[in-house]
Amino acid sequence: MARTVGEVMTSEVVEARRETSFKELALLLDRHRITGLPVVDHDDKVVGVVSETDLIRRQAAQATRGRVRRFRKAAPRRSTRHATTAARTTTAEELMSTPAITVHPEQRVADAARVMERHHVDRLPVVDEEDRLIGIATRRDLLRVFLRTDEEIRRDVTDDVLTRAMCLPPHTVIASVRDGMVTLEGQVEQRSDIPLTIQLTWRVDGVVGVVNNLTSSVDDTPPSEQHPSGGVTHPWLR
Repeated sequence: MARTVGEVMTSEVVEARRETSFKELALLLDRHRITGLPVVDHDDKVVGVVSETDLIRRQAAQATRGRVRRFRKAAPRRSTRHATTAARTTTAEELMSTPAITVHPEQRVADAARVMERHHVDRLPVVDEEDRLIGIATRRDLLRVFLRTDEEIRRDVTDDVLTRAMCLPPHTVIASVRDGMVTLEGQVEQRSDIPLTIQLTWRVDGVVGVVNNLTSSVDDTPPSEQHPSGGVTHPWLR
Protein backbone atom coordinates (compact mmCIF):
# COMPACT_ATOMS: atom_id res chain seq x y z
CA MET A 1 0.00 0.00 0.00
CA ALA A 2 2.51 2.62 1.13
CA ARG A 3 5.74 2.58 -0.83
CA THR A 4 9.05 2.34 0.98
CA VAL A 5 12.29 4.23 0.57
CA GLY A 6 13.89 1.12 -0.90
CA GLU A 7 11.38 1.17 -3.75
CA VAL A 8 12.10 4.75 -4.85
CA MET A 9 15.76 5.27 -3.94
CA THR A 10 18.61 5.45 -6.44
CA SER A 11 20.86 2.42 -5.95
CA GLU A 12 23.83 3.60 -8.01
CA VAL A 13 25.22 6.27 -5.72
CA VAL A 14 27.93 8.79 -6.53
CA GLU A 15 30.01 8.96 -3.36
CA ALA A 16 33.17 10.53 -1.99
CA ARG A 17 35.79 9.50 0.55
CA ARG A 18 37.06 11.59 3.42
CA GLU A 19 40.21 12.41 1.45
CA THR A 20 38.45 13.40 -1.80
CA SER A 21 39.72 16.85 -2.79
CA PHE A 22 37.71 20.01 -3.41
CA LYS A 23 38.38 19.83 -7.14
CA GLU A 24 37.39 16.16 -7.35
CA LEU A 25 34.15 16.92 -5.50
CA ALA A 26 33.33 19.75 -7.91
CA LEU A 27 34.02 17.48 -10.88
CA LEU A 28 31.79 14.72 -9.48
CA LEU A 29 28.89 17.10 -8.92
CA ASP A 30 29.24 18.60 -12.38
CA ARG A 31 29.80 15.32 -14.25
CA HIS A 32 26.79 13.59 -12.70
CA ARG A 33 24.57 16.70 -12.60
CA ILE A 34 23.83 16.35 -8.90
CA THR A 35 23.81 18.86 -6.07
CA GLY A 36 25.27 16.73 -3.30
CA LEU A 37 26.74 13.36 -2.41
CA PRO A 38 27.45 11.22 0.66
CA VAL A 39 30.91 10.79 2.12
CA VAL A 40 31.82 7.28 3.25
CA ASP A 41 34.71 5.71 5.15
CA HIS A 42 36.65 2.64 4.05
CA ASP A 43 33.87 0.38 5.37
CA ASP A 44 31.29 2.20 3.21
CA LYS A 45 29.67 3.68 6.30
CA VAL A 46 28.25 7.16 5.80
CA VAL A 47 30.17 9.80 7.75
CA GLY A 48 28.76 12.96 6.19
CA VAL A 49 27.25 14.70 3.17
CA VAL A 50 28.79 17.33 0.89
CA SER A 51 26.59 19.66 -1.15
CA GLU A 52 27.36 22.25 -3.78
CA THR A 53 26.41 24.83 -1.16
CA ASP A 54 29.29 23.60 1.01
CA LEU A 55 31.71 24.09 -1.89
CA ILE A 56 30.40 27.54 -2.77
CA ARG A 57 30.52 28.61 0.88
CA ARG A 58 34.16 27.55 1.13
CA GLN A 59 35.06 29.37 -2.09
CA ALA A 60 33.29 32.51 -0.87
CA ALA A 61 35.20 32.36 2.41
CA GLN A 62 38.51 31.95 0.55
CA ALA A 63 37.68 34.87 -1.74
CA THR A 64 36.85 37.07 1.25
CA ARG A 65 40.13 36.22 2.95
CA GLY A 66 41.95 36.86 -0.32
CA ARG A 67 40.48 40.37 -0.61
CA VAL A 68 41.52 41.15 2.96
CA ARG A 69 45.08 40.03 2.23
CA ARG A 70 45.26 42.09 -0.96
CA PHE A 71 44.09 45.16 0.90
CA ARG A 72 46.53 44.71 3.76
CA LYS A 73 49.59 43.44 1.90
CA ALA A 74 49.03 44.72 -1.64
CA ALA A 75 50.04 41.30 -2.97
CA PRO A 76 47.19 40.17 -5.26
CA ARG A 77 49.05 37.42 -7.07
CA ARG A 78 50.23 35.75 -3.89
CA SER A 79 46.75 35.93 -2.35
CA THR A 80 45.17 34.44 -5.45
CA ARG A 81 47.65 31.59 -5.48
CA HIS A 82 47.01 30.96 -1.80
CA ALA A 83 43.24 30.79 -2.33
CA THR A 84 43.64 28.41 -5.25
CA THR A 85 45.97 26.16 -3.26
CA ALA A 86 43.58 26.14 -0.31
CA ALA A 87 40.70 25.11 -2.55
CA ARG A 88 42.80 22.37 -4.13
CA THR A 89 43.93 20.88 -0.81
CA THR A 90 40.60 21.11 1.01
CA THR A 91 39.06 17.66 1.46
CA ALA A 92 35.55 16.27 1.78
CA GLU A 93 36.15 15.63 5.47
CA GLU A 94 36.59 19.37 6.03
CA LEU A 95 33.61 20.36 3.91
CA MET A 96 30.99 17.76 4.79
CA SER A 97 27.99 18.24 7.03
CA THR A 98 28.07 15.74 9.86
CA PRO A 99 26.56 13.65 11.29
CA ALA A 100 24.75 12.55 8.17
CA ILE A 101 20.97 12.25 8.34
CA THR A 102 20.17 8.77 7.00
CA VAL A 103 17.17 6.49 6.48
CA HIS A 104 16.64 2.76 6.06
CA PRO A 105 15.11 1.12 2.97
CA GLU A 106 12.11 -0.28 4.85
CA GLN A 107 10.95 3.15 6.03
CA ARG A 108 7.88 4.65 4.37
CA VAL A 109 8.33 7.39 1.80
CA ALA A 110 6.13 9.68 3.90
CA ASP A 111 8.42 9.18 6.91
CA ALA A 112 11.49 10.00 4.82
CA ALA A 113 9.79 13.17 3.57
CA ARG A 114 9.18 14.25 7.17
CA VAL A 115 12.86 13.64 7.99
CA MET A 116 13.85 15.85 5.04
CA GLU A 117 11.58 18.65 6.18
CA ARG A 118 12.62 18.39 9.82
CA HIS A 119 16.33 18.61 9.02
CA HIS A 120 16.05 20.89 5.97
CA VAL A 121 17.98 18.55 3.67
CA ASP A 122 17.47 17.71 -0.01
CA ARG A 123 18.84 14.16 0.01
CA LEU A 124 19.02 11.22 2.40
CA PRO A 125 21.65 8.49 2.21
CA VAL A 126 19.98 5.08 2.58
CA VAL A 127 21.86 2.63 4.80
CA ASP A 128 21.51 -1.02 5.76
CA GLU A 129 21.37 -2.49 9.27
CA GLU A 130 25.14 -1.98 9.59
CA ASP A 131 24.91 1.66 8.46
CA ARG A 132 26.59 0.92 5.13
CA LEU A 133 25.53 2.98 2.13
CA ILE A 134 23.15 1.17 -0.23
CA GLY A 135 21.37 4.05 -1.97
CA ILE A 136 20.24 7.64 -1.85
CA ALA A 137 16.79 9.23 -1.81
CA THR A 138 16.30 12.75 -3.13
CA ARG A 139 13.27 15.02 -3.01
CA ARG A 140 12.63 14.12 -6.64
CA ASP A 141 12.64 10.41 -5.77
CA LEU A 142 10.09 10.93 -3.00
CA LEU A 143 7.85 13.07 -5.19
CA ARG A 144 7.41 10.19 -7.64
CA VAL A 145 4.70 8.72 -5.42
CA PHE A 146 2.50 11.72 -6.25
CA LEU A 147 2.72 10.99 -9.98
CA ARG A 148 0.32 8.06 -9.59
CA THR A 149 -2.96 8.20 -11.49
CA ASP A 150 -6.27 8.73 -9.73
CA GLU A 151 -7.34 5.24 -10.79
CA GLU A 152 -4.26 3.67 -9.16
CA ILE A 153 -4.98 5.55 -5.94
CA ARG A 154 -8.68 4.62 -6.00
CA ARG A 155 -7.82 0.96 -6.52
CA ASP A 156 -5.41 0.94 -3.57
CA VAL A 157 -7.88 2.68 -1.26
CA THR A 158 -10.64 0.25 -2.25
CA ASP A 159 -8.58 -2.94 -2.12
CA ASP A 160 -6.07 -2.26 0.65
CA VAL A 161 -7.99 0.03 2.98
CA LEU A 162 -11.70 -0.64 2.60
CA THR A 163 -11.61 -4.35 1.77
CA ARG A 164 -8.49 -5.79 3.44
CA ALA A 165 -7.84 -3.48 6.40
CA MET A 166 -11.39 -2.45 7.34
CA CYS A 167 -13.10 -5.67 6.11
CA LEU A 168 -16.02 -3.71 4.68
CA PRO A 169 -18.51 -5.49 2.39
CA PRO A 170 -18.34 -4.41 -1.26
CA HIS A 171 -19.97 -1.06 -2.06
CA THR A 172 -20.50 -0.23 1.62
CA VAL A 173 -18.09 2.67 1.23
CA ILE A 174 -17.22 4.14 -2.14
CA ALA A 175 -13.91 5.88 -2.79
CA SER A 176 -13.59 8.38 -5.61
CA VAL A 177 -10.41 10.26 -6.50
CA ARG A 178 -9.76 13.48 -8.36
CA ASP A 179 -6.27 15.00 -8.62
CA GLY A 180 -5.15 12.91 -5.65
CA MET A 181 -8.04 14.05 -3.44
CA VAL A 182 -9.96 11.04 -2.10
CA THR A 183 -13.66 11.29 -1.23
CA LEU A 184 -15.08 8.56 1.03
CA GLU A 185 -18.85 8.11 0.94
CA GLY A 186 -20.97 5.48 2.64
CA GLN A 187 -21.71 3.95 6.01
CA VAL A 188 -19.50 1.97 8.38
CA GLU A 189 -20.71 -0.12 11.30
CA GLN A 190 -19.18 1.83 14.19
CA ARG A 191 -18.37 5.50 14.43
CA SER A 192 -14.91 4.68 15.82
CA ASP A 193 -14.08 3.08 12.45
CA ILE A 194 -14.27 6.44 10.67
CA PRO A 195 -10.99 7.98 11.99
CA LEU A 196 -9.13 4.73 11.31
CA THR A 197 -10.46 4.54 7.75
CA ILE A 198 -9.37 8.13 7.12
CA GLN A 199 -5.95 7.53 8.66
CA LEU A 200 -5.30 4.46 6.50
CA THR A 201 -6.48 6.31 3.40
CA TRP A 202 -3.98 9.08 4.06
CA ARG A 203 -1.21 6.48 4.06
CA VAL A 204 -1.88 5.42 0.48
CA ASP A 205 0.82 6.81 -1.79
CA GLY A 206 -0.30 9.73 -3.91
CA VAL A 207 -3.12 10.88 -1.62
CA VAL A 208 -3.05 14.66 -1.14
CA GLY A 209 -6.29 15.01 0.81
CA VAL A 210 -9.31 13.10 2.13
CA VAL A 211 -12.92 14.30 2.07
CA ASN A 212 -14.88 12.52 4.80
CA ASN A 213 -18.54 11.92 3.96
CA LEU A 214 -18.82 8.77 6.09
CA THR A 215 -21.62 7.97 8.50
CA SER A 216 -22.06 5.11 10.98
CA SER A 217 -24.94 2.90 12.06
CA VAL A 218 -23.70 2.73 15.68
CA ASP A 219 -22.17 5.57 17.67
CA ASP A 220 -19.72 3.82 19.99
CA THR A 221 -17.57 6.83 20.88
CA PRO A 222 -17.73 8.70 24.19
CA PRO A 223 -19.15 12.26 23.93
CA SER A 224 -15.72 13.79 24.55
CA GLU A 225 -14.30 12.04 21.47
CA GLN A 226 -17.15 12.69 19.07
CA HIS A 227 -16.40 14.75 15.99
CA PRO A 228 -18.79 15.83 13.28
CA SER A 229 -18.53 13.80 10.08
CA GLY A 230 -17.99 15.47 6.74
CA GLY A 231 -15.35 17.84 5.46
CA VAL A 232 -11.72 17.64 4.46
CA THR A 233 -9.44 15.88 6.91
CA HIS A 234 -5.90 16.98 7.66
CA PRO A 235 -2.50 15.24 7.52
CA TRP A 236 -2.16 15.29 11.32
CA LEU A 237 -4.57 12.36 11.37
CA ARG A 238 -1.89 10.19 9.77
